[in-house]
Amino acid sequence: MPVSSVRVGEGARGARFPFPFLKGKNAADAGPGSGLVRRWIGVVPFFLFALAFMVLPAATLLVGSFQDGHGHFTLVNLAHLARPGILRSYLLTVEVSLVTALLGGLFGFLLAWAVTLGGMPRGVRGFLVTFSGVASNFAGVPLAFAFIATLGRVGLITVLLKSIFGISLYDHGFNLYSFWGLSFTYLYFQLPLMVLIITPALDGMKREWREASENLGARGTRYWREVALPILLPSLLSSVVLLFGNAFGAYATAYALTGGFINLIPIQIGAQIRGDVLHDPNLGYALALGMVIIMTLTILGYAALQRRASRFTKP
Repeated sequence: MPVSSVRVGEGARGARFPFPFLKGKNAADAGPGSGLVRRWIGVVPFFLFALAFMVLPAATLLVGSFQDGHGHFTLVNLAHLARPGILRSYLLTVEVSLVTALLGGLFGFLLAWAVTLGGMPRGVRGFLVTFSGVASNFAGVPLAFAFIATLGRVGLITVLLKSIFGISLYDHGFNLYSFWGLSFTYLYFQLPLMVLIITPALDGMKREWREASENLGARGTRYWREVALPILLPSLLSSVVLLFGNAFGAYATAYALTGGFINLIPIQIGAQIRGDVLHDPNLGYALALGMVIIMTLTILGYAALQRRASRFTKP
C-alpha cells in the first residue's frame, strides 16, 4: 500500500508503542504515595543535614550535661554553672553581643537608609550590598589576622600614625586585645549584616505613606517619629536580636584575636572540651547547653518580631 494512502489513524493504531515502560505512567495513573514522595524528596538532604549537625549534637549536649566522666547521672555540671567565674563569662559574652548588636544595628540602619531612602546614586547601593554580602561572612581567623595586621601594636595604621603624625594609639588608651577592641572587630561583620537585613524593610516603606503624612501635617522628624519608626520598629528589633545571636556564638574571631585573654563562654567551652589543663568535657557540654538555651530564646524572639514586621513588608 502506498504511503500516501495510509490514514493517520490506522498508522497510530497499528504502531507499537516504543516505550512500554512509560505506558500509562502519568499523573492520573500514579498512586497517592508517589506524589507524596515527589513533594518531600527535595527536602530530604536538608533534614539529613539538620539531623547530623543540629539534632544529634544538641542531643549529645543534653545527655552529656547530666553525666560525669564515667557516664553516670549527675547534676554537678549544672551546679557548676553558678560559679562566679562562669557567670562572669556569660555576662561578658552577653555584654559583647549586646554592644555590637546595638552599635551594628544603629550604624547599619543609618547606612541602609542612606542608600535606600537617602537619595544616593544607585551604583553606591549596588556596591554597598555586594560588599555587605562578603563582609558579613568574613569572620574567624582571617578577620582577626586582618585587624592585627592593621591595628595591632605593630600594625600598618598604628605604625603610620606614630611615624607620620606622632600619635601612638596604644599610649592613648586604645587596645585591640581588650573588650572594646574585640567589639570593634565584631562590628566588621555585624554592621554589613544589619545592612542586608534591614534594607528590604526600608524598601517596603511606601511613598504613599509619606505623602499622606505630609498632607496631614506630619513632616520631617514627626513623620519618622509617628509613622516610619513604629512601622520599622519590629524589623529593627528583630535585626538587633539576630545580631545579638550572631555575636553570641562567635568563637574563632575572639580566640584568634585575644588568645583566650577575654574569657568568653565559647572560649570556655573549647578549653573544657579539648584543653590540656582545663579538661572536663561534661562541664563543657553544660556550658554549651546554657548557650543553646539563650540562643533558642533569641531565635524565638526573632521569629515573633519577624511575624509582626511581615505585615508591613508584604506587597
